[in-house]
Amino acid sequence: MTTQGHASANLARFLKGVDFPAERARLLEQAKANGADQGVLEVLGKMPNRTYASMADVMEAYGATSVPTG
Repeated sequence: MTTQGHASANLARFLKGVDFPAERARLLEQAKANGADQGVLEVLGKMPNRTYASMADVMEAYGATSVPTG
């Protein structure tokens, strides 16, 4: 499994305790509190700055953001 694949598999664990809907800043705050590694925090920080309605919404944006382009 790639580092990104491993990170996305653990995303729900890192975001445990987040109440949805949630802003990106809240996702980052909770991920830090739950011990997310730097790679996860970087991807969360690059996601669009908006309100996420659910964990599925976050996972979709996380996957789109973590896929290398070009």
